[in-house]
Amino acid sequence: MANLLLGFLVISFYLLGTLIHAADGSIHEYNNQGFTKIANARYFFGGSEGIYGSQFLDVHASSDTTPLKRNSFIRFDDITFVRTKESASKQNSTQVTAGLVEAILFEVKQQDRVGGSFFKTEDMCCTTKLADAGSCKLGEVMISADPNDPEWPKRIPTFFKRGEEEVKMSPEAVIIKKTGWYTVYFMTCDPELDGTTIRGRTVWKNRGGYLQGDKAPLMKFYASMLLAYVVLGLLWFPQVAQYWKDGIQLHSHISLVIAFTMGELAFLYFDFAYLDSAGTSPMEVTVWAITLSSMRKALSRLLLLVISSGYGIVRPTLGGITLRMLLIGVLCFVISESLGLARLYWKLALSS
Repeated sequence: MANLLLGFLVISFYLLGTLIHAADGSIHEYNNQGFTKIANARYFFGGSEGIYGSQFLDVHASSDTTPLKRNSFIRFDDITFVRTKESASKQNSTQVTAGLVEAILFEVKQQDRVGGSFFKTEDMCCTTKLADAGSCKLGEVMISADPNDPEWPKRIPTFFKRGEEEVKMSPEAVIIKKTGWYTVYFMTCDPELDGTTIRGRTVWKNRGGYLQGDKAPLMKFYASMLLAYVVLGLLWFPQVAQYWKDGIQLHSHISLVIAFTMGELAFLYFDFAYLDSAGTSPMEVTVWAITLSSMRKALSRLLLLVISSGYGIVRPTLGGITLRMLLIGVLCFVISESLGLARLYWKLALSS
């Protein structure tokens, strides 16, 4: 059983080292991924996160600082669109929107203003009928401006020149003024751009750091819990050491649960703190947090089982069920570890 557990751990860490090469967090990487057809458009999902509104909205910063350091923002870094040779040769230069790719940025409550929902149609791109009515421009994604904020939803256009197979989006940073959940899509209405791919990254930064807005409170929670367990450890461990001769094995098990919980919280806090400062999450720390969490869950469940069986209360030993209890503990660890690694890999697969 010990060899089985060791083998599982080795395989898990090896798979993570080979399969997970992108960092989770507020930096979304795009690695030559293609666009997906939706209605009469093609789109690529660029990411979605909660962002706190900027505290400072002074865009006239002095020379020794920049507005981005003072505000929440979404920045487009080295975004490059690549189309096929066949598409480049077919481009009709007489069309105003030929070779157009748009970055669409909107708040979640504005999602009905992107596409045809607002115009009572299932199409995403402007149709000839709507263009003739003056509702939108032919060849562009339909967007209805928010009356409370006419600049939103935002669109940032990028054009392929005639015969050009690759085009880079101009560097752009959008300052976020209002707290909300924001989404980025890359879309094109040009059917000749079928097969286009995207590479580059977007950087999403809150006013306090890179940590996502929905996760920011968790960092303080983990810090508070870690401090609470440190205080508990300072009270518990000296007592266990002082009266170790009079203690029972359950006291050792409780000490292990406290120690594993302290380690889990420390890794979780460090993971969040590093993500908040650097914008990426170190995978080694995340994996160790998952492993310590699995150990803690397995040991605490095992502890509950042995106490429920009467051990240390009405019976001095577990007798013939010792092996079964150990097998249950190992099984709990394997299931918890597998679930944690699967969730991590699935999350990374969705964000990459």
